[in-house]
Amino acid sequence: MPDTSAQYDAVITQCRDLFIKKMKDYGSAWRILRLPSLTDQIFIKAQRIRGLQQNEVQKVDEGQQSEFIGIINYCAMALVNLERGVVEQPDMQLEEATRVYDEKIKLTKQLMMDKNHDYGEAWRDMRVSSLTDLILQKLLRVKQIEDNKGKTLVSEGIDANYQDMINYAVFAMIHLGDA
Repeated sequence: MPDTSAQYDAVITQCRDLFIKKMKDYGSAWRILRLPSLTDQIFIKAQRIRGLQQNEVQKVDEGQQSEFIGIINYCAMALVNLERGVVEQPDMQLEEATRVYDEKIKLTKQLMMDKNHDYGEAWRDMRVSSLTDLILQKLLRVKQIEDNKGKTLVSEGIDANYQDMINYAVFAMIHLGDA
């Protein structure tokens, strides 16, 4: 039986490495993004993945994997901005940004491990296209919650939806053979 925890960590290592490289290139410019802007960036990535899955011709030479990595990293950024608020100017150095990224991923992985235990690794029998659709559904939910000023009556909040999107994207990467 595959080791889900090790596979998860392998995917996150790829994502974290890219996050660090982009922090070195751009700094923490992402800290100025309001949550709806981050949600829209994730939506663009998920829509592109869906298009790649449906279209026979691909005109840009980047596959699904890079888009799933983008979803994971943008969701981690959104979790940070959700907790810390949005700023007018970049305010984090590489070390702090990496530390908070790691904190958000650690919490998200623990959620995955708990759900994975309860659901019996059902995701292993799912198609990558279904995981993509679930990410898009979560995005539509987040947009509705954002439109409702963050209020829900009975549903989980925005943070749980971002965490689920990270986990679905990790599962998709594992299915695609990147872990």
